Amino acid sequence: MTEARIYLIGAGPGDPSLLTLKGHRYLTTADVVVYDHLVHQRLLRMVRPDAETIDVGPAAPQPLEQDAICLLLAEKAREGKTVARLKWGDPFVFDSGGKEALFLHEQRVPFVVVPGIPSGIGSPTFAGIPVTYPDAGDTLTLVRGHEGETDAPPKVAWNHLAHVSGTIVTYGAGPQLAAMTNALLRHGRPDSEPAALIYRGTLPTQHTIQGSLAEIAELVSGPDQREAAVLVVGRVIGLRQHLRWFDSRPLFGRHVVVTRPRAQASDLVDRLEQLGANAVEVPTIQIVAPENLAPLDEACARVHTFDWAVFTSANAVSSFMRRLMAGPRDVRALHGVRLCAVGPATADALSQYGLKVDLVPEQYRSEAIVRVMCRDHDLTGHSVLLPRGDLARDLLPTALRQAGAKPTTVIAYRTAPVDLDASGNPDIYRLLLERQIDIVTFTSGSSVKNLVKGLGADQAADLLARVDVACIGPVTADVAQRLGVTTTIMPSESTVPSLVDAIVAHTQRAAPQGEPR
Repeated sequence: MTEARIYLIGAGPGDPSLLTLKGHRYLTTADVVVYDHLVHQRLLRMVRPDAETIDVGPAAPQPLEQDAICLLLAEKAREGKTVARLKWGDPFVFDSGGKEALFLHEQRVPFVVVPGIPSGIGSPTFAGIPVTYPDAGDTLTLVRGHEGETDAPPKVAWNHLAHVSGTIVTYGAGPQLAAMTNALLRHGRPDSEPAALIYRGTLPTQHTIQGSLAEIAELVSGPDQREAAVLVVGRVIGLRQHLRWFDSRPLFGRHVVVTRPRAQASDLVDRLEQLGANAVEVPTIQIVAPENLAPLDEACARVHTFDWAVFTSANAVSSFMRRLMAGPRDVRALHGVRLCAVGPATADALSQYGLKVDLVPEQYRSEAIVRVMCRDHDLTGHSVLLPRGDLARDLLPTALRQAGAKPTTVIAYRTAPVDLDASGNPDIYRLLLERQIDIVTFTSGSSVKNLVKGLGADQAADLLARVDVACIGPVTADVAQRLGVTTTIMPSESTVPSLVDAIVAHTQRAAPQGEPR
């Protein structure tokens, strides 16, 4: 059999982490990615940098009809390209995946189908509603809705469906859902039947509304009910009060801005989203190589001559080690050199290279490094290498000189600003102005400076006064204070896990009662 060139991949109902391992493998190796408009943008960051991406949804600059999409897939395959067709939900559940697969079959283009979680299954699960349960009926009926991209209700024998004991699930917008719910009521489904609407299922912005079938029918019949939702009808709705897990997490409904460089934001983003927050990535800085690499290369060439190497950030570790490994030397050049890391994240970065750290100060600040080093070691005459960023303060090398050491500073990386208006970035000014943000996080002084600069000094002070500002430590908070930004959340330890813990504690103090927003 000829090797497949087309992979029809189910992306799931929203949450990008619900993509299957097989789907991830095909997505990350594809030459071309053709995707639906409902597919989460974070999935597209998994695509190879040199791969072609094509949006074929109705919101695309040039939306394509279904026949044109089929022709596009076949054309790309015949060009010798490997194509990932990324589809919302499952390709074969109320979707055009079957039509596309049949076209490819007729064109003798080999394909593979990778199942995904349908919205009608995943969304209720995230809402704490099992679509099947003993004594709640023996059937599960999935009814086509908005997947057909039309407001027309499906052609169903409502007089029969209304009397089928079990659960009914559909995905639709207001006019469709109104037609369906009214048809069920009109044909004998009890007014008091439990029902639920799940908007934006599996995403941090998920919103669930419960009520009787009659109440839900009245709600979706409103003139402003245009947003699509999953409708669940059946006795299983009653289990939600016991089984809800997703929207009961401590940060659910909170919109938290992450200003870290995109390449380093995943740890903070993942921790926030595991606790229910909607992490809004607004990178204000990026880490780039020094303009002149010669001093860094010279330090790498003679790293074995130093008594100490002190790393004050994970960025310093990765930048220095990348340059070291690019030359004729490797980690063995650090044999005999004592290593100091300013905190556990920096120590972990060194451990990724198989290096054990000799010293981590109890306080994760540069000022604490010299104090601890002097307490345990006589630094007189010792040579100390300090690979660091271009914006690092002079406090550490000055203190080392005062202790009798001979520090050598070398720029391992530069911190460059990111254009807040760049394509792909959320409109942070508008989000703050419209009070759609709850918390803004800063993990460095440069991230504060560049957000304030991007917003404008006066506007930034006003806009950030409306939200909680979380700074990872006192150094960052001092920078914020000098720029007129007040820190309301700061952990006792300057680490990402401690920052998230402090955000949770602050949120729980601010809203101890009631449901999550």
